[in-house]
Amino acid sequence: MRGHGRRIASGAALALMESALALAQPLLVKRVIEEAQSGAGTGRTIGLLIALFLAQAVVQAVARYVLARTGEGIVLGLRLNLIHCLLRLPMRTYDRHRIGDLISRTSADSTALRTLIAEGFTDAVTGSIGLIGVVALMLWLDWVLFLIVLAVITLGSLVVASVLSGIERASLHAQQATGTMTAELERALSAIRTVRASGAEQREAERIGDRARSAYKQSVRVGALDAVISPAIMLTINGSFLLVLLIGGVRVAGQEGSVADLAAFLLYLLYFTGPVSAVFQASSTMRQGLGALRRISEILDLPGEAETAPALPRRAVAPGRDVPVLEFQDVWFRYDQNRPVLRGVSFQVRPHSHVALIGNSGVGKSTVFALTERFYDPDEGRILFAGQDIRDIGQAAHRARIGLVEQHAPVLHGTLRENLLYAAPDADADELDRVLELAQLTELVSRLPRGLDTEAGEHGMALSGGERQRIALARSLLTRPGLLLLDEPTAHLDAVNEVALHEAILRISRECALLVIAHRYSTVRAADRIVVLDGGRVVAAGTHDELLVSSAHYQFLSRAQHTAANRVAEEGTPPL
Repeated sequence: MRGHGRRIASGAALALMESALALAQPLLVKRVIEEAQSGAGTGRTIGLLIALFLAQAVVQAVARYVLARTGEGIVLGLRLNLIHCLLRLPMRTYDRHRIGDLISRTSADSTALRTLIAEGFTDAVTGSIGLIGVVALMLWLDWVLFLIVLAVITLGSLVVASVLSGIERASLHAQQATGTMTAELERALSAIRTVRASGAEQREAERIGDRARSAYKQSVRVGALDAVISPAIMLTINGSFLLVLLIGGVRVAGQEGSVADLAAFLLYLLYFTGPVSAVFQASSTMRQGLGALRRISEILDLPGEAETAPALPRRAVAPGRDVPVLEFQDVWFRYDQNRPVLRGVSFQVRPHSHVALIGNSGVGKSTVFALTERFYDPDEGRILFAGQDIRDIGQAAHRARIGLVEQHAPVLHGTLRENLLYAAPDADADELDRVLELAQLTELVSRLPRGLDTEAGEHGMALSGGERQRIALARSLLTRPGLLLLDEPTAHLDAVNEVALHEAILRISRECALLVIAHRYSTVRAADRIVVLDGGRVVAAGTHDELLVSSAHYQFLSRAQHTAANRVAEEGTPPL
């Protein structure tokens, strides 16, 4: 609620005013009865009573609006903080959490928390303020009758308190089950083509349905426990009213009190039921929301990816002719402490050079890219960019000088223009034309009826694999990076698109240095220098011709590529 103190105070002041207007009404009723008994005129008092009634309605509406708007503002601030946090978590956090569950905390959990704040908070504030005033006047009118009411309310409160802890536990389990269901659904929808091709729709429906039924059972348990609260409140209120009417009536019959006092007390008791009901219901609502609050707090309490150094201008560091753009110096890295992925890796990428990283799957090539982008920091050793340790540069400033084209070349939902401008939203038309030409996309864009304003589709499915690859390439080039990282750029391309991409890479190497994870022989041969990884170590480095002579491991990889290529050519079957 930090930052919303003024609005909360305004809402509380209006709620206090509304309570004062309501609490004055029984006193006027008492006065009307006394005036009628004495034969005096009652018109003026009745008119004042009607005016107070109407004023109370207006103030109550304004108070509830102010408090509800404040509650929505609190929820909005929480959602914005959650979104900000989720987009800036360290990569290791994403590795440990399911994306669908993280999304659920922003949607389902924040919606549950909205109920807690927008409704529970409003009821708690207005109910508490009204309760204090009613209690004071009931004590003033007849403290004996009030003690009777208090005894009955206490019994009802014990019943309510006994189920509140169960509501909180069941609500937490329901939110967790909903998060798991969302994660399972995200898993299936993100691979829907594989699901359909495998005929797995029913199996996925059953798997996700099991999670939905688990969430249902927990939600039903919350509903069952919450259902106890309303009858407990009603029994408490009705029991109080009957006891006061019975005992108060006997006392009036015995000349121990007046009809006017009893009528006023009964009216206050009716007014008392509203705040009591509101506070009890607010307690239930808040307990239901605490499970969601706990799940959201788990994320908000996670440390974000902090900037370790001041941000620098995009092109602040330009390497000299003899200074490597990128240099790994005896770098060690582990995703967990028991299994090193990189073991003393050292290599350089010179300005405007084209370096290929090769090796079998699992030798650490993708980890090299992740460390270069500072998604992780090395456990030992140093990584230099333009001669400067990257840990001395802010993450944002460092990444602004590097372009990354991932293996699956993610294209976001939106137009081609929006995708291209994603990393450089202020780029002008000339810059767009330049990268379209470099990535050999000019002809493609000219064929499209809407040009760059053509929708790419969900995950870029309106484009071919080669087109997505070149869109991702152009997007990275728009920032004018000093180093471009390409992760297996030709892995999913046909021969025509592969040739087009190789031509684009040749043009790009004149603008920036290239570090390419390569499997295909054609991609490896195109590099100026080849770094061979095996078992997390650099086992060889040099040109293709040099490595064919000096490296037995490179000779093995080269023969494997030749064998696979020949099998494809002769049998038309892809290599395993």
